[in-house]
Amino acid sequence: MTAVTEDRVQAAERPEKSSSRPFSAFERMVAWRYLRSRRKEAFISVIAGFSFIGIMLGVATLIIVMAVMNGFRTELISRILGINGHMIVQPIDGPLNNYPELATKFSGVKGVTMAIPMVEGQVLAQGVGDSSTGALVRGIRADDLSKMKSVSDHIQSGDLVGFASGSGVAIGSRMAEQLGITVGGTITLTSPNGDVTPLGMNPRVKAYTVSAIYEIGMSEYDSTIIFMPLEEAQLFFNAEGLVQSIEIFVEHPDVVEELRQPIEDAAGRQIFITDWRDRNKTFFSTLEVQSNVMFMILSLIVLVAALNIISGLIMLVKDKGSDIAILRTMGATSGSVMRIFFMTGAAIGVAGTVAGVALGVVVCLNIESIRQFFSWISGTTIFSPELYFLNQLPADMNADETALVVVMALTLSFLATIFPAWRASRLDPVQALRYD
Repeated sequence: MTAVTEDRVQAAERPEKSSSRPFSAFERMVAWRYLRSRRKEAFISVIAGFSFIGIMLGVATLIIVMAVMNGFRTELISRILGINGHMIVQPIDGPLNNYPELATKFSGVKGVTMAIPMVEGQVLAQGVGDSSTGALVRGIRADDLSKMKSVSDHIQSGDLVGFASGSGVAIGSRMAEQLGITVGGTITLTSPNGDVTPLGMNPRVKAYTVSAIYEIGMSEYDSTIIFMPLEEAQLFFNAEGLVQSIEIFVEHPDVVEELRQPIEDAAGRQIFITDWRDRNKTFFSTLEVQSNVMFMILSLIVLVAALNIISGLIMLVKDKGSDIAILRTMGATSGSVMRIFFMTGAAIGVAGTVAGVALGVVVCLNIESIRQFFSWISGTTIFSPELYFLNQLPADMNADETALVVVMALTLSFLATIFPAWRASRLDPVQALRYD
């Protein structure tokens, strides 16, 4: 073979100048070959597999947990605010006896959907036999209860006709079950604030017909709240012609602060206003703290998986010492070698992240079915309504949080590949061939 022929063969075997550009087809081809499993590299492939599974499970777990936390918060807010006013107006300068006029004025404020005068009181509720429970009676006008969709649209049995006539009350499904009461049955209410006699205060005891049973889906409300016609509640609690507060519902609860001044101006008297954030501040602050802590803890799963990528690539670099030396002698630059191993490790991170997002989305879309399946398998109630307030497991994926999880996983994966790839690029070809 002549010298010219040998030069042509060697030139054909070297990567072309065009293939030396960053992330060229040649570099991608070599990186892909290093990803494929061979029998003598089985251990390295196992480490890469664990890295892939770790990132996938870490990303999926983060997405699922954050979606459940968001869903839990969203459901609680919607149900708490569906039955409680966004703003509570109470009088300072005297009894609230002009409530019909005030409710009309508040309803006319821009941004307010409805204003509901209300009387509240604690009672002892008794049903069939000796069954009894503590309850909160809320006196409300029939028209206002019909507008409260969280109740009127969730009537499990009966209707609000008896309530509108002033002869019936509406109770929650869990209270009805606990007291053994059905529609048309009788519930006996006992209030400690009754009639004043020479012997002292006598408790007031009165029986009411249950005209409707509702189910909001929040166990705390379904088991404790009794809705009673406003005039009957005023008589029962010795508050004829008076209400304790006016609950105001607004279009946008998140900007409720902007309506404080217009409502004070519409009142024309001294009032005290509290909003839903003040009344539930501790509860929702706790949920936010739990969400942040869970995100930080579960991020460690992705971090551990990224560390597995480092160990796997370091072993791969050590095993491929002779290959690196050959590539360098064929004309591959140190940057080209670095990019090859960077793509090898980054491919694991990208594939694991994509698979994790897909798994997380599938689980979130079927979270309630999965909960029921595991409840059936274990024979126990997972996510009990008595402990978690809601009767089903919610999941609400947030696009920003999901994007944050993806960016975090990809960033950790890319960072994990830098050191092994740099080490491969710094490998001396002569030393690699000598000790291979």
